[in-house]
Amino acid sequence: MAITLMFPAIHLINSSSALSSYGSFTKSKFKSKIIHLSLHNPRNGGSSEFLTHCSIRPNTESDSSLENRNATPGHNSNSDVQEPDQPSSNRNVKFSESSFSTGLVFDLGVKESWDGSEIGSPVVKRYLGDEEERWYMWYHGSPTREPNSDSIGLAVSRNGIHWERGGGPVRSSVDTGVVMKCSKDWWAFDTESIRPCEVVIMSSEKVKANNAVYWLYYIGYNSEMVDNNNPMGFDLQNPERSRLGVSSNKVYKSLPGLAMSQDGRHWARIEGEHHSGALFDVGSNGEWDSMFIASPQVIFHASGDLRMYYHTFDAANGSFAVGMARSRDGIKWVKLGRILGRGGGGFDELGAMNARVVRNRKSGEYLMAYEGVDGKGKRSIGLAMSADGLKNWERIERRMILKASECGWDSIGVGSPCLVQMEDEWRLYYRGIGMGGETGIGMAVSDGGGGDIFKATFTRWTGFHRQE
Repeated sequence: MAITLMFPAIHLINSSSALSSYGSFTKSKFKSKIIHLSLHNPRNGGSSEFLTHCSIRPNTESDSSLENRNATPGHNSNSDVQEPDQPSSNRNVKFSESSFSTGLVFDLGVKESWDGSEIGSPVVKRYLGDEEERWYMWYHGSPTREPNSDSIGLAVSRNGIHWERGGGPVRSSVDTGVVMKCSKDWWAFDTESIRPCEVVIMSSEKVKANNAVYWLYYIGYNSEMVDNNNPMGFDLQNPERSRLGVSSNKVYKSLPGLAMSQDGRHWARIEGEHHSGALFDVGSNGEWDSMFIASPQVIFHASGDLRMYYHTFDAANGSFAVGMARSRDGIKWVKLGRILGRGGGGFDELGAMNARVVRNRKSGEYLMAYEGVDGKGKRSIGLAMSADGLKNWERIERRMILKASECGWDSIGVGSPCLVQMEDEWRLYYRGIGMGGETGIGMAVSDGGGGDIFKATFTRWTGFHRQE
C-alpha cells in the first residue's frame, strides 16, 4: 500500500540507498543481514566484569502476565496499521543459561555491528494483531568504528523481553535493523546524530492513505557548537555519550524532527518550519531553552490537541529542566514554557531530563517518568504526576523509582525511561550504563499495588540470561 505525502518538501531517509516508496518515489533494495540475538559481549573477552561480587538469583516468575493486552497509544489506535509478519525462520534467537544480569533485556550488538559501541533511547510499543501481540522497540545505536555516529534501529519481540535484532538496513516490512540514518543534506539539523523519542500512530488529513501511519518524533544534532556555560562539576554533553572520553564536555545544537512511515521501518522525513527542516528552534538568548532542544516526546490528548515534552539545560539556573509545547496538527508547535526543574535535593538536585509522559488509562491522570540528575551528575529515574498534563506537575512522595544497581551492568546510572501500562502492572524500560561506559537496555516491573503505580515498587526483571 502506497501513501502520498502532501507536503511540498519531503526528504527520504538518506542511507546507502533510498529507503521507501512514497507517492512517486521508488523503493530501492538494500543489502542487509540478520544477526543472532546474543548477549555475549566480545569486547569483554566473553566475561561479564559487571557481575563481580554480585549475587543474583534466577527468575522464578512465569510469563502469564505477558498475556495482558493494552491499546496502542495515540490517535486512531485501532486503525489498520501494517503489522510485521511472523519472524522469518532464519532469525534464530540464542540465549545463554550460564549467568544472569538483573534487568538486562537488550545488550550491545556484536563488535562490528551498527550498534556495537552504544545503545539507548528505547521507545517501546505494544501492538495487537489478529492472533498475537507484537512488541516494537526503536532505539539508537552507534558503531565501534564511528562511536559518534548514531542510527535508529528497530527490534521486535512477542513478549517484550526476548528481542530480535538486525545487523544492517531493513529491506522489507518484516525486517529488523537500521531504519533511519543521519541526513546527508548539509543544511539539515540532523547531519551528525539522531535518536528516537516517540512513535505515535496517527491519522492525518495531510496524508492520503487508507490506513493510519506511524509518526516518529526524533532528535537531530548537527555540527554547530553551543556555549557550554555549565558551572556544575560534571561534563555536560549533547548528545550524551556513555563511553569515557567520547565527545566529552561538548554541546552540539539539537532540534526536534518528524518522520512518517506505514510500517515502522521505512521513513520519510517531514520538513518543519525551521530552515534546517526541524519542527522549531531553540529559544532566544537568555531564555531557558536557548542551548538545545532534546528528547521531544509527543502524546495525543484529543483531536486538535497534541502535547510535546522536551528538555534542555537551563544555563542561567545551572540545571536541566523539562518544558512543553502544544500543537493542533503535530507539525506546527507553540511553546508553553518550563514545567519541571530541579528538585529540592537528592537524586534530582540538578534537574530533570529525558521525560516520558503517559496517560493512566484507569485514572486519567498524566504520569511523567524522568531522568533525575544529582549533584555529582549521577542519573536515576523519578516519577511526577499532573491532573491535566499541562501544569501543576508534582513529584510523587517516593520520587525515585529506580536507581543504579550496587554492581552489575547498570551500576553507573539509569535513565531514558519508557513506561508501558499493562492491565495489572507497569513495565519500565530504561537505558543502563555500567563500568567503562558500556550501555544496555533494561526492564523493571511494578510489584504490588494492583496496577496502582503510586503504591507499587519497581523491581528489575530477573528472567533474562547473559552469555559468558
